[in-house]
Amino acid sequence: TNRELSWLLFNKRVLSEARDKQLLLFERLKFLSITASNLDEFFMVRIGSLVDMIHAEYTKKDIAGMSAKEQLDALMEETHKFAALQYSTYNRMLLPQLRANGLNFVEHHEQLTERQAQYVDEYFEENEQLTKEQAAFADQYFETEGYPVVTPMAVDSSRPFPLIRNKTLNIGALVAKKGEKDTEIEFATVQVPSVLPRVVRIPAAKEGDTEVAVLLLEEIIERNISKLFLNYNVMCAHPFRITRNADLAIDEDEAEDLLLEIEKQIKKRTWGQAIRLEIEAAADRRLLKILCRELSVRKEDVFEIDGPLDLTFLMKVYGLEGFDELRAPKYTPAPVPEFDGTDNIFDVIKKGDVLMHHPYQSFVPVVDFIRQASKDPDVLAIKQTLYRVSGNSP
Repeated sequence: TNRELSWLLFNKRVLSEARDKQLLLFERLKFLSITASNLDEFFMVRIGSLVDMIHAEYTKKDIAGMSAKEQLDALMEETHKFAALQYSTYNRMLLPQLRANGLNFVEHHEQLTERQAQYVDEYFEENEQLTKEQAAFADQYFETEGYPVVTPMAVDSSRPFPLIRNKTLNIGALVAKKGEKDTEIEFATVQVPSVLPRVVRIPAAKEGDTEVAVLLLEEIIERNISKLFLNYNVMCAHPFRITRNADLAIDEDEAEDLLLEIEKQIKKRTWGQAIRLEIEAAADRRLLKILCRELSVRKEDVFEIDGPLDLTFLMKVYGLEGFDELRAPKYTPAPVPEFDGTDNIFDVIKKGDVLMHHPYQSFVPVVDFIRQASKDPDVLAIKQTLYRVSGNSP
């Protein structure tokens, strides 16, 4: 079996956990979120690498007898099927179950009740100042890096198509200048700010309802997008997202300074070729045509999504307060008996090796081992490999 097609089978096994009715509902959300982040990485690195091979006219076949072009064609067909299965899992299996358990996902801002709509519009007004401050900071920060500023932008003959950053969520719109006859339709875009929570809690549909209602940030911005383009009539607005080729090509032997070389390659990633475009299934065809043209995306690289883009937000839903009965209880690792009641790890390991089994046994002795070593005057140096360290790792 071809390696890349085999990887997709692995991700299907992760997806099968999200589809497993025997698992607790929030655990299934978590698995669906993992399939989405897995797929992002797969596109950026593995599909990116195949695209590079095709550009380089590399024709050697892999162990399964497939050329890079054949692999890419097979993968695009399979990833489209996979995405359809992800969203049928979300729409047909998980959403109804969430509603049955008191968590109401309002899918589109048009479905808001009057009291919800009022709250949402106020939410946007309250956050408008905040996003302006962030945009001012972004101005200063990105200018030094040479990137376009993160701010609502319309594109016309005097303003080029902006840089759409990898994996960011954006709203694309078609706009026309107010008060002008036969005005040209222009493309406009706004990046959904990642500094604001994407899952926004809103009032229940009716007063006195006990359900928890939530709406996604992009729906709030889309609902209020005309406030961002005051001189224009907004004809349509739809979320979209691109994945760029982020496969690093570093020649370690040729690089004089490996760290500098890696920094340089990571900066290049920002401008990497767009290899996947995800867009709302109901998007205006004219908008889709502009995006495909400007981003040089082929028809087969377009994923028309029936649901919210970027399902990694489900990890945030998993962390919502309440709903404890829908989550597996937190696992507490067992203590390591050899280190029980001792303050000095070195005294214990002088007597012999200690085998620890993670994650079933506590990782605390490892942290204590490093901490003790860092204070020990007899320790000359500490050398270790850090692999996938958690965000708040000591």
